[in-house]
Amino acid sequence: MPQKPGGKRRFNFYWIYIILTVVLFALYFTGKDESQREEIDMGQLIELLKNGEVSKIELVNKENAEIYLAADPKAVKYTYQIGSLERFEETVEKVQEENGITDPVYIKNVQHKSWGLDLLFTWILPLLLVIAMWFIFMRGLGRSGMGGGGQIFNIGKSKAQLFDKDNVPVNVTFKDVAGLEEAKVEIMEIVDFLKKPDKYTKLGGKIPKGVLLVGPPGTGKTLLAKSVAGEANVPFFSISGSDFVEMFVGVGASRVRDLFNNAKQKAPCIIFIDEIDAIGRARGKNPINGGNDERESTLNQLLTEMDGFGTNTGVIVLAATNRADILDKALMRAGRFDRQIYVELPDLIGRKEIFEVHMRNLKLGPDVDRDFLAKQTPGFSGADIANVCNEAALMAARKNKDMIGKQDFLDAIDRIIGGLEKKNKIITADEKKVIAFHEAGHATTSWLLRYAHPLVKVTIVPRGKSLGAAWYLPEERQITTKEQLYHEMVATMGGRAAEQVVFGQISTGALSDLEKVTKQAYAMVTYYGLDDVIGNLSYYDSTGQQEYSLTRPYSEKTAELIDKQVSKLAEQAYQEALTILKEHQDGLTQLANKLVEKEVIFGEDLELIFGKRPWDNNNEENTNEQKLEEHHEGQEGA
Repeated sequence: MPQKPGGKRRFNFYWIYIILTVVLFALYFTGKDESQREEIDMGQLIELLKNGEVSKIELVNKENAEIYLAADPKAVKYTYQIGSLERFEETVEKVQEENGITDPVYIKNVQHKSWGLDLLFTWILPLLLVIAMWFIFMRGLGRSGMGGGGQIFNIGKSKAQLFDKDNVPVNVTFKDVAGLEEAKVEIMEIVDFLKKPDKYTKLGGKIPKGVLLVGPPGTGKTLLAKSVAGEANVPFFSISGSDFVEMFVGVGASRVRDLFNNAKQKAPCIIFIDEIDAIGRARGKNPINGGNDERESTLNQLLTEMDGFGTNTGVIVLAATNRADILDKALMRAGRFDRQIYVELPDLIGRKEIFEVHMRNLKLGPDVDRDFLAKQTPGFSGADIANVCNEAALMAARKNKDMIGKQDFLDAIDRIIGGLEKKNKIITADEKKVIAFHEAGHATTSWLLRYAHPLVKVTIVPRGKSLGAAWYLPEERQITTKEQLYHEMVATMGGRAAEQVVFGQISTGALSDLEKVTKQAYAMVTYYGLDDVIGNLSYYDSTGQQEYSLTRPYSEKTAELIDKQVSKLAEQAYQEALTILKEHQDGLTQLANKLVEKEVIFGEDLELIFGKRPWDNNNEENTNEQKLEEHHEGQEGA
C-alpha cells in the first residue's frame, strides 16, 4: 500500500474491488458438483437404455438430463442436453418398449436451485449497484478535497490547492509582474512582514489580516497573487470563490472552516480567494428571490473566520475581484480586509514593461520598437498585451518568417481590436461606396475638430461584424471637459451625416455610432452634471445599490427632462457634423474616392487633402499623453 508522508500506510480502495470480484466468482460456482460427469449424445443414451445400464434419469429444470447407472446409482455419471422435452420423453419410452425392458426407467422432473446464485442476483448485485452509483456520485462531488483524497465523506473538505516548497512550488516572482509598480509596493510589504516579522512586531505593529485586489479583468490580479506565493516562501492556499458553494446545505461553511483550520496548522501562511464576489455579495440584496441562504451562510462563516471571537494569528487572506462595489460592507471593513489595492490598466510606461516581459522568449526582428507598440495599445490590459505578442508570433509563423517583425505586431493589434479581415465578404459596389463615405465622414470631422481624436488609419475591408473600421490617436487624459466630450460626439455622428450630405438618405450602418452617442449623452446629462438645464446633479451610484432597486432616483418629470436634453444634445452634434461636411464636401469626396480605390488610408492622406492640424504641432513630442483608440461601425439592421 502507498504510504502517507508521516509513514502510515494509506488504505487503497482497489482492494475492495478485488475482494468483491473474488466473492462474486465464489458465489457463482457455489453448489456446483465437481464429480466426474460426461456429456453424451442421444445415440449413446439409447445404447445404455438397450443394455439396461440406466437406473434413473432426472430431468433438471427441464433443461438437462442427469443419468444414473445401475453400477453406481448414487452418482450422476452422464448428462444430456435436452432440445425438445416431449421428443426426449417419447424416445426414451419407445426404446424401452421395443427392447422389452421389464423394469422401465421413468423420467423424474426435479428443480435444482443454487442458493448462491439466487442470493447473488436477488440481493447482492442490486445492493452493490446502488452502493456503486452512490459512491461514484459522492466521489465526484468530493473530488479534490484537501487531505482526504476526494473520497465519499470529504465533500465538506476545503478544495484549496496548497503551494509550498514540499508540494507544488511557484516559479512566478515579482520580476514576472510588470506595469503594477504601486500595487507591488504594498504587496511586497506583506511579503516582507512574513519574512522578517520581528522588524514590525518590535514596534508594536500588526500585519494586515486581509488584502483585497480590485481592478478590471486581465490587469494581473491573479498574477500578482502568484508572485506573492513565489516570493513569500510560506504555505500558500489558492481557491476560487465558487469552490465553496455546492448543492448541499452547509457545505460552503464547512469548507471555509476546514480551509482556515488547515491554514492555522501551517501558519504563517497566505490564503488566496480568487473572484471572492461569488460568495461575498452584499446579503439580502436580491428583491425578487430573496437571499441565497447557502451563500450567505458561507459568507457569515468567512466573516467569522477572518475576524471573529477566535484568532487567526499568522493567516493572511488575499482576495481578488472585479466588482468591489457589490461586496458586503461587513467584509470590507477594517479588521477583515484592511487594505484595498487597486490594480488599474497600465499606463504608457507600464505597457512598455509588460511588452518586455512577454517578449523575452520571442524571436524579434530589428524593427520591433517597444516604445512604439506601447503607444499603439492604450487601454490594453496585461492579458491583452500577452495576446498581442502571441498573435504576432502566430502571424509570423503563418507567413513562414524566421523572426517577428513590427508589421506582425501591428496586424495582431488590428486583429484583436477589429477582428479578422473578411476580404471575401460579398459587398456590392453601391454598398462599398456608402461605407467609404461613412468612414470618410468620421475621418473628416475628427480631423477638423480640435478635441476630436485625429485619424491613424481607416479601412473599408470588413472585420469581424463590421463592414468598416477606423483607428484614432487621442490624448490620454485623466479628466475630460464638456467641449472635448461634445467634439467626440460630433465626430461619431460624422458617418451618418456624410451619408445624408452625399446621398440624401441615411442607412442602418450607424447603429454602433448611435449607441455610443446615446450612452455618452446620458452620461454627460445624468452622471457628470454637464447639462445647463439639469444642472450640477449626478445620479451615479458608486455603491452599486441601485442595481437592486426597482425605482429611479429622480421623478417622472425629471426623467422626461433628461430624455429631452439627451435628444437635444445628440441632435445638436448631428447638425454640427452636417455643417462641417457641407463646408468641406470636396475634401470628403476626395477622401472617400481614395478609400474606395485603396481600401485602407492613413493620417498622411488626410493631411494632403485638408492640411496639417494647427493644434497638433507638439503631438509628436507629447507621446506620453497619446493612445490608440479603435472605432467600429456596426452594420446591423435597425
